[in-house]
Amino acid sequence: MRGGMPTAGELIDEAEDVLRASDEVDHPHAGKERYDASLILEFVLGSEPDVDDEVSPSAERRFRTLLARREAGEPVAYITGTTEFRGLTLEIGPGAFIPRESSEFMAEQAIRRVRSRRAPVYVDLATGIGPVALSVASAVPRALVFGVDVSARPVALARRNARRLQLSNATFLRGDLFGPLPRRLWGTVDVITVHPPYVGTREMRELPTEVRGFEPRESLTDSSPTGMRLTTRTAAEAPAWLRSDGWLLVEVSPDRSREVSAILRHGGFRDVRSTKGHASDVSRVVVGRAPIGSSA
Repeated sequence: MRGGMPTAGELIDEAEDVLRASDEVDHPHAGKERYDASLILEFVLGSEPDVDDEVSPSAERRFRTLLARREAGEPVAYITGTTEFRGLTLEIGPGAFIPRESSEFMAEQAIRRVRSRRAPVYVDLATGIGPVALSVASAVPRALVFGVDVSARPVALARRNARRLQLSNATFLRGDLFGPLPRRLWGTVDVITVHPPYVGTREMRELPTEVRGFEPRESLTDSSPTGMRLTTRTAAEAPAWLRSDGWLLVEVSPDRSREVSAILRHGGFRDVRSTKGHASDVSRVVVGRAPIGSSA
């Protein structure tokens, strides 16, 4: 410590130890605690500091206040108010599900399918703050994009994110699954994606504190014992909205992919398969083509 003020590196070292010792913080992989501490300090300072930079007393006090919130389990995204997804900076806050890096694979799968269509229509259910929908809207400007969520707070944030990113081709609606979509979309949708709340009620207590204690319950579970109620409803209702060659993409954990695949096959979906990306240890995307007899 020079001149009585700690350096950024010293604060990050100390914070890393604090977070590592916390039972309220999830520890998914080595280095996560240091990464979180660095993000919080960068937020406080307004830019990424050099490890040798001295930190003023006022900045140090604010950093320690925010660090205490993280030590208690509050996710970094809620502390800083932003999160990154496929290069997009998104506003977020309490009451909204925090996008996972694993969902970037579903966005990539959706973009590939949407991009191949001439005048594509795309729908993202359980959209949250809109990371997947906004990624598609950004990557395929000619696409007509709709995001739907049952909760008001995420929809408001999704709309703000769309305005800030100037993505006028993305519309966000509040409602239950397909309920708020305009009926003119029947039989016209090329791709539907959903990352449903699939944690069964009995499994909720097994989630890390920073997930169970901070993220909204409705974004984690559909309140059914198995967590498959919304997935089953989506598979039953999607064919009426899809083109005959449209796709349904469902993101789930690897241990649920076989069950979700069976649900899609039971619903008549064709070419059903479970796909995996770079985060294959935590996520799968089950894909299926619209059943024969869906709207043309």
